[in-house]
Amino acid sequence: MAPIRMIYLALAIWGSIHPMYYFISWFNGNGYDIMAMVDAWHVNDAASGLVWDLTIAAVALTVFILSEVAVRRNWLALIAIPATFCIGVSCGLPLYLFLRSRPVA
Repeated sequence: MAPIRMIYLALAIWGSIHPMYYFISWFNGNGYDIMAMVDAWHVNDAASGLVWDLTIAAVALTVFILSEVAVRRNWLALIAIPATFCIGVSCGLPLYLFLRSRPVA
């Protein structure tokens, strides 16, 4: 495996584990209420700005993935979309780059 692919894979793993640690910690301390978490994301203007920044980045990444999959027919790369929205851009982007950079057989 090429070194760049190993870096993408390591970033995807890190991008899934590290944010989940904070989400799980929050849920354990505040209860398993998704709407309470969404409210916490908008506790101030700085947090709201970050939420919108990541939301727009996730939508842009999704559009990019869909357009690339339509051209390259790399259907496996579509798993980066649920990874982006269920875990975060920190997982979805490096996962997509990892899947996109695989050698063509």
